[in-house]
Amino acid sequence: MSNVLPFGPGAWLFFSLYLSTLLLLGWIGRRARKEDSLQDFYLAGRGFGFFVLFLTLYATQYSGNTVFGVTGATYRIGFPWLIAVHYMLAIVVFFQVFAFKLQPLARERGYVTPVDFIRDRFSSRALATLASIVMIVALSNYLLAQLMTMGRALQGLAGPAGDIAYNYGVVGLALIMVIYGTLGGLRAIAWTDVIQGVVLFIGFLVLLILMLYQFGPISAATEVIAQNLDPARLERPNTPMLSEWLSYILLVGIGGALYPQAIQRMYSAKSVGKLRQSFAMMAFMPFVSVLIAFIVGIYALAYVPGLEGAASDQAMASILRIVQEQSFFGYALVVLIFSAVLAALMSTADSAMLSISSMFIKDIYAVHFRPGASESELTKMGKRCSWLVVGALTLLAIILKEQTSLIGLLDRKFDLLVQIAPAFMLGIHWMGLRTGPVLVGLIAGLTISLLLAFGPFDFIVDGKVWGFHPGLYGLVVNLACAVFGSLWLASRDITGSANSFLAESEE
Repeated sequence: MSNVLPFGPGAWLFFSLYLSTLLLLGWIGRRARKEDSLQDFYLAGRGFGFFVLFLTLYATQYSGNTVFGVTGATYRIGFPWLIAVHYMLAIVVFFQVFAFKLQPLARERGYVTPVDFIRDRFSSRALATLASIVMIVALSNYLLAQLMTMGRALQGLAGPAGDIAYNYGVVGLALIMVIYGTLGGLRAIAWTDVIQGVVLFIGFLVLLILMLYQFGPISAATEVIAQNLDPARLERPNTPMLSEWLSYILLVGIGGALYPQAIQRMYSAKSVGKLRQSFAMMAFMPFVSVLIAFIVGIYALAYVPGLEGAASDQAMASILRIVQEQSFFGYALVVLIFSAVLAALMSTADSAMLSISSMFIKDIYAVHFRPGASESELTKMGKRCSWLVVGALTLLAIILKEQTSLIGLLDRKFDLLVQIAPAFMLGIHWMGLRTGPVLVGLIAGLTISLLLAFGPFDFIVDGKVWGFHPGLYGLVVNLACAVFGSLWLASRDITGSANSFLAESEE
């Protein structure tokens, strides 16, 4: 947002009132708790109906990257980046591979974290611990990125005091988030997601109207691009680009469906029917959100020339500045859109914070350090863990504000998350999937993905190997180990997954 003019007192009052409502909802969520248990704190008692479930899924799935990242990538690449709509839609498709069987199972067997299913299904402490570490690492990088983006969203609004504004932005917004999150748990976070989801939805629609009013139809912008810029930005995808499209659809689709916070929202649904209704609505959201961000990138490409390299990520802010300068009405609409940006950032960050806390406390602390701890003790420790995690990442976000290379690790979060896919998406359907091969496959997949991602190999271009992300190569090996290893054990009549889960599933 560094190209947006600094806001006045009225805008800051509006932001303050908006953020105050989040704190109020945290307090109300605390008052609404029914018991001091992990299920009540982390899953809101599994009572979400359609309206709350849909909006909390929507607000969680669409982050600040949707607003800035898609617009910036569209500015750099042009029309071929329409792939962003497809890979966000793919997440909804892959949800349905396992969600409708997992939700009733989670209710019946009392799952709180995603790893509870893996522990129950495979009866392996090693596999469950490794899976929890993978998810915690991926989410920690994701949360760090959201905190840094919070600071950068305020940095450009303070003029010469931008660095100070960055620090205050990171600390202040993180503090608000951790207060309402630890007060009311998932119940409070879901209620804030309702507000944030509505603000985000309205913000995208307002943005589309602004673009049409300010610049005219997108056909006119396309004509400008055709006359003045590289024709490649209007071309249909060629064969290498189609490979990259397929890679993004598979990687983001599978990885996004395995986000721990998304799985925990499946657990919190009141019924499978409510979950089906929410996913049906989620199928339309890429066209409301990502497609509009893509259209803004096209308008910026046509009417805001000269943004090169990393500066292209300011395409959204550049467009908003043009709108903001036109009238008081334009200024007010930009304030609303900026609120939508904050909503996108905070709704994603608070969910990541809660999931990290739940997995660390229940899957690591309670298993390896305090196996006899009570529900009340674990809930209190979970709240303390949230403060420690957010505090450490806030400090790191301030230290690294001038060193953005670490954020490049965010490109690897999906490379890590997709390695959990065989355990979830195959394990819930095929009772013949064995523990040992799944563990070996997970280790092999992680190793290959990280080696290809960070190794000094000449055949890696833009973080991809022949157009495909490293995580997909790791997933192929991972899946092969899990499937063929399980079939081999079965052929030799070797029992590798004879636990209560398997026995009850066969009854």
